[in-house]
Amino acid sequence: MTRTLNNCPAPAKLNLFLHVTGRRPDGYHLLQTVFQLVDFSDLLHFEVRADDQIRRTTEIAGVPEESDLIVRAGKLLQNAIREKAGAAGIAPAALGANIRIEKNLPMGGGLGGGSSDAATTLMALNHLWHGGLSREELMALGLQLGADVPFFLFGRNAFAEGIGETLQMLDTPGLWFVIIQPGVTIPTALIFSSSELTRCTKPVKMTDFSIGTKKLFGKNDLEPVAAKQFPEVADAIKWLSNYGDARMTGSGACVFCGFTQENEAEEVLKLVPSHWKAWKAKAMQEHPLAGLLK
Repeated sequence: MTRTLNNCPAPAKLNLFLHVTGRRPDGYHLLQTVFQLVDFSDLLHFEVRADDQIRRTTEIAGVPEESDLIVRAGKLLQNAIREKAGAAGIAPAALGANIRIEKNLPMGGGLGGGSSDAATTLMALNHLWHGGLSREELMALGLQLGADVPFFLFGRNAFAEGIGETLQMLDTPGLWFVIIQPGVTIPTALIFSSSELTRCTKPVKMTDFSIGTKKLFGKNDLEPVAAKQFPEVADAIKWLSNYGDARMTGSGACVFCGFTQENEAEEVLKLVPSHWKAWKAKAMQEHPLAGLLK
């Protein structure tokens, strides 16, 4: 019988603030941020194959199959399971999969779509292949794919430090968010490499963090750089600021604003200019697939 796991969410994240506090000798930036999970997701569907091939069965414009994070995640997990089985003197069964993706999260949007897809792949295939890797082992694998991947495997909203991989669980209010994609794709490397990026924000403590819709905590140090290079981002922030404290997430391009009531978010969503894509999303406390690792 074919083993499948369908309708696996890969949720978006918002950076409720994002401070760049320094830079390591290897070029990676030191950050502090709060990651917030929201219920706006890609959906992935997995089917175990009888061979060792890992295939993405969905075409994604501009993303070759072999370089897609979901395929790379599958191969990384494949190797880790084989190494673990080999050390125990066990020969693992075929570790292959067909992966179909319903792509809803925009690329270059700062919502963590690619990282979330990779994390969902690691969780789902570890389950389907009976890999037996712990959450911590999967997080270590995920860090090889990208700094945001461990957060999605961590499975809870978090205060993050380091390059984003040092995580402390944090409860956040059940806000509703309006998220606007202003029609541009922003390469993360472009923003982090800018000479105009502030890299010396004073570190804060997790206990300093507070959340509100009237005034968000801290700032996003990447926002001024992105807004200057991509005026569409600045326009979206300015428009959304009419209804609350609007902010860019990640390195852009998406911007968001939080509301305490769903109907408030719905009313603002109706007013979003038609040349922008926009969504309503609810804050989540836990990743929908967290149970696979309990």
